[in-house]
Amino acid sequence: MNVPLSVTHSDRIPIDLAAATDPVAAFWYAHRRDRPVVVRTSGTTGRPRTIVRSTASWVNSFGFVASRLGLTATSRFHIPGPMSATMNLFAACLTEFSGAAWSKNPAGATHCTLTPSGLAQRLAGTRPPADQVVLVAGDGLGPQLRDEARERGCRIEHYYGATELSLVAWGSCRDDLRLFDLVEAKIVDGRIWVRSPWLSDGPGPGSPVGPWQYQDDGFASVGDRGVLQGDRLWVTGREGSITTGGVTVELAPLRARLQEVAAGELHLVGIPHPVVGEVMGCALSRADDIEPLRSWAQANLAPAERPRAWAVIEHLPLNAAGKLDTAALATLIRQQRTAPKDEQL
Repeated sequence: MNVPLSVTHSDRIPIDLAAATDPVAAFWYAHRRDRPVVVRTSGTTGRPRTIVRSTASWVNSFGFVASRLGLTATSRFHIPGPMSATMNLFAACLTEFSGAAWSKNPAGATHCTLTPSGLAQRLAGTRPPADQVVLVAGDGLGPQLRDEARERGCRIEHYYGATELSLVAWGSCRDDLRLFDLVEAKIVDGRIWVRSPWLSDGPGPGSPVGPWQYQDDGFASVGDRGVLQGDRLWVTGREGSITTGGVTVELAPLRARLQEVAAGELHLVGIPHPVVGEVMGCALSRADDIEPLRSWAQANLAPAERPRAWAVIEHLPLNAAGKLDTAALATLIRQQRTAPKDEQL
């Protein structure tokens, strides 16, 4: 195997998988030598950060995941996204651990891994996945999209996690997540804290710490909000906020409130404004949600929280990691928005 890293490096210096021409091979190279590895966040909430982890923090979870997916040596895993995204790299390493094959070519696939946005695009395309086990991660999967995929003959498996935390909870969509094997969790001030064998070692040297927090008792958090009842976990959203007219509005809890009213899916982003800094933009999957949501927002939300631009976006823009491109989405909302005169930007 050819790994583009100097053999003169210290055995304890982490191997940067993003610097390898073959990140999957580099991962197994590091595992055989008990070397830590560096992976990178997707950068959807800022510039990418480096995260250090032991290879065992992934490998020791593979048996649990393979069992949940029914992954065997005869399986074929379709992984369309780049290996720079940790969810794809994880899936590729998992597949090789199981003795199965993986490919970017969907032909003959028994399994595939997609983000919710990627799944929506595939279902709307000419060759949607069918008769496959679809592993969905990268964002919360709504029950409507899960049910649509099931109607196409797919078996849907969904997990919540983070680059820093790895696997946290598992279910069929965001509404039935339960803590993954060997995971403990607690909620402190509305934030999810996790302790498990799957945690990373935290940010790499010189990398921004970002939302990572670690306690002496072994619990770590990336600031995601949630509610925990027994082993049931509801993730109300990831970090993110906009500032409009000097008021900071957190997007995750606001999206959760609006989602309770909406029949379809929705996404919130900040849209630059020359006077107030930013205003709230709302992208919807269904046109018939606009008027009910607008009326509800007018009656129930503070002025800074109310979306000022509404748009139905049929195909959500994705970044290279297959996750929602919020900057591109803000541009689309501004271009396609529908708004009454009192909500003009």
